[in-house]
Amino acid sequence: MSIRIILIRHAETSWNRQKKYCGRNDISLSRTGVKQAIALRSRLKKISINKIFSSDMKRTAQTARIVFGKIGIKRIPGLQEMDFGIFEGLTYKQITKKYPYEYKKWLDNPYKFPIPKGENFKTFKKRIGRAFKKVIAFNKNKTIAVVSHGGAISIFINTLLKSNDFWAYIPKTATFSVIEFDSGRPDLKLFNQ
Repeated sequence: MSIRIILIRHAETSWNRQKKYCGRNDISLSRTGVKQAIALRSRLKKISINKIFSSDMKRTAQTARIVFGKIGIKRIPGLQEMDFGIFEGLTYKQITKKYPYEYKKWLDNPYKFPIPKGENFKTFKKRIGRAFKKVIAFNKNKTIAVVSHGGAISIFINTLLKSNDFWAYIPKTATFSVIEFDSGRPDLKLFNQ
């Protein structure tokens, strides 16, 4: 089995610009985000893609529509970003003032210290794993695009590479990464392009 996955992080939202944790908040793209998605469309237009998948959040669905057009995008709720619990809607500065202990522990080891009232990494990893497993199982020998979120992409790449360096694999907004599977083995060909 061979499969090529183009992993795309959604374009910018106003919350990204403000450095707010967005998670499960359903935020639309900003004007800058729309421009980023248009630029991404021209970078990806030469790649022949068989199927397109997206998280069901506004920011990913909008990015997918701008990049690929309106037809043929399958939305998958399991590809949503992590629920950031008490950090949702807050900036880094606000979190360090309001929840300094919890934030430091989580930043130091997000796998071990869950965000209060948020989604723990074990649950997050399982959810993302199930969503990608389903996508991969039905698209052997194809090139597919998956439009998702920074944390979701990072946890997927970490799982494939058997790594626990969550922070190393969070792509910037409106970038793409490429993973190729050959005989079931993953190879990260490009990251954060």
